[in-house]
Amino acid sequence: MTDATSLAELSRLERPEFVRRLGAVFEHSPWVIERAWEKRPFADKPAFYARLAETLNEAGRERQLALINAHPELAGKAAIRGELTADSAREQAGAGLAACTPEEFTAIRQLNDAYREKFGWPFIIAVKGLSRALIIAEMSRRLARPADEEFAEALGQIIRIASFRLDELIAGD
Repeated sequence: MTDATSLAELSRLERPEFVRRLGAVFEHSPWVIERAWEKRPFADKPAFYARLAETLNEAGRERQLALINAHPELAGKAAIRGELTADSAREQAGAGLAACTPEEFTAIRQLNDAYREKFGWPFIIAVKGLSRALIIAEMSRRLARPADEEFAEALGQIIRIASFRLDELIAGD
């Protein structure tokens, strides 16, 4: 990406500019990047991503749940209405979710509904590199898990999604 910035440069930014440039990587939740700014400087991408995970772990369950709930369902109502963020729309389309067969769409909708009913939040997965069949299989598998494990998994997937998005914004390895 031509407008990628080095992590060293980003670490030198004042908080408002840091948040302006990176805040959108967490779905409707720039507070994660804002809080992570306090942990600067970042030695490298893995260290930065570890600080982001640390920031989420320190946030408390209420804030974590709000972050999880800020994410759209896969191939859900927001996608149908065209209300996804640009990042989410691109990621879901890249996984082929915009081209579901009627059977796949029905399966995803049913799994989304069952998942939300069981856990109270949307199913979250970093779809980059996954096929529709793998996503559906993972939805089924994770639906059988206990809520505490699935809550932790959702946060881990959010970090993974953010890292993919940040990889496009941060120059270097």
